[in-house]
Order: sequence, then structure tokens, then C-alpha cells
Amino acid sequence: MAKTDFKSVDEYIATQPEAAKDILERVRNTIRKALPTAEEVISYQIPAYKLRGAAILYFAGWKKHYSLYPANEQLVAFFKNDLAPYEVNNKGTIRFPLSRPIPLKLIERIAKFRAKEVAELDRIKAAALKKR
Repeated sequence: MAKTDFKSVDEYIATQPEAAKDILERVRNTIRKALPTAEEVISYQIPAYKLRGAAILYFAGWKKHYSLYPANEQLVAFFKNDLAPYEVNNKGTIRFPLSRPIPLKLIERIAKFRAKEVAELDRIKAAALKKR
């Protein structure tokens, strides 16, 4: 049975297939660059990045691809052309084949988009609480 009680992102990446390790490390570094103040954690047994306690982005490695989560309707619409070559499912997953070049700039832009999106939701919630 595969290990599922990861304590760190380093440990998570170390358990991945050799073909995926370097790619996942590059994805990780790209997200960390895009979200320098984010907390790096394991959540749902995969790497996640949080700002002010809110989950911004997750990634996971698989045998033939790696994925980013969540890909909500707004994100998919905003990046429609950029995401056209990749599989995007209706459950919020973007799949990137391990066999293709890593779209680092796209991943960076997605991370920044998600950070702005979550910050805007926080502002809306804070404004709603003030009105009470």
C-alpha cells in the first residue's frame, strides 16, 4: 500500500516515481516563487499552499501526469486559451502530462490568480461581516 501520511512536501515528492520527482520539484518552486508568503503544507495528503489560512493551490503527482487544484469556473474561463492543450475536468482538476514541457509561466500565473481570487473573497466576507 502506498504511503499516505506525509509530514512534508519533501517527503511527498520523495515517494513519487522517478520520472515525476524533478517535475514536481519545479512545479513546487514555481508556486513558491509566485506565492512567497504562502504556507506550504500537506492537506488531503498532497502539497498545498495557504495564505492567511485559506487554501490557494494544491498539486499532486500521478503515473503519467501531475495536477493542479482547484480549477474553478472563473479560473478555467480566464485561462481558457492557455489551458486548451491540457485536460481540465469539471471537478476542478487541471492535468499536465509528464511527457510534455512544464508550463512554468502558466502555473505561476494560475497561482497568482488564485491568490487574488481568494483575497477578493476574503474582502467580500469581511465587508459582509461589518454590515451585520
